[in-house]
Amino acid sequence: MNAFLFAGQGSQYVGMGKALLEANPEFSYLYDTASEVLGKDMKDICFNSELEELSKTVNSQPAIMLTSLLCFEVAKKNGITFDGVAGHSLGEYASMVTSGMLSLEDGFKVIKARAEAMDKAKGGLMYAILKASVEDITKVCQDTDGYVVPVNYNSPVQTVIAGENDAVLKAVDTLTSMKARCVKLNVSSAFHSDIMKPCAEEFYNSIKDVEFKNPTIKFYSNVLGKELTDFSDMPSLLKQHMISAVHFTDELNCMANDGFDTFIELGPNKVLTGLVKKTLKGATALNIEDLATLESTCQALAK
Repeated sequence: MNAFLFAGQGSQYVGMGKALLEANPEFSYLYDTASEVLGKDMKDICFNSELEELSKTVNSQPAIMLTSLLCFEVAKKNGITFDGVAGHSLGEYASMVTSGMLSLEDGFKVIKARAEAMDKAKGGLMYAILKASVEDITKVCQDTDGYVVPVNYNSPVQTVIAGENDAVLKAVDTLTSMKARCVKLNVSSAFHSDIMKPCAEEFYNSIKDVEFKNPTIKFYSNVLGKELTDFSDMPSLLKQHMISAVHFTDELNCMANDGFDTFIELGPNKVLTGLVKKTLKGATALNIEDLATLESTCQALAK
């Protein structure tokens, strides 16, 4: 079975989606809808802006989702089918649109509210920790004075920590002394931690009246680390999502146990493709972000 995956913030680059859109101009309506909802020219932001401008939270979140949705439409056009979706952090919003939970317009309204709320978050750091076990990272965070927690369980060999500046730096010093590799993430705050609570409240108030439908396919959740089956209060779940850890490793393992064996990442870069390869031995991991990867993925699926 095929699953579609959608990446999160940090995967953006200038020009993403441009060649795909030029080859598939019928999907320009995606950019028109996004531009109308967001009140700015999303083609210009995706294709022509400076990386610094594109990487601002208020631009990168809708731009990544837009590029992911373009890749999704192109994949479908080329006959690629799917039975489930999962996203990493921001990517979960593209999952909602592609699964039928949110309309295209509402999808951009929700991501606009999320990006604007998160853009107000200040303070806090995030580090990716490699070459250390989840158990060791968790213990170091617990033993460190101040607020620092694991927030992204990305693969068996990569966990992200976040929290207050001093506490994160202390934890990084300890983990470095234990021979872990610690990489600072270029983000404006400590996403998926309690530092985001004021933003999460504002976000909830902006989206509490949006209509969320039951998806037409299997939908997997970062918060639960497994398939989501109760869609009765999505605004509350998405509020929780903003301050909760991303259990992506559990999510992938659950999907594999449910029979998914081919994972196709749709959108800029191939971060999740790498995480699948590190987490699920024997699974097929592919991506579509441009014309070359579209061709290679179609060829791989045709075998």
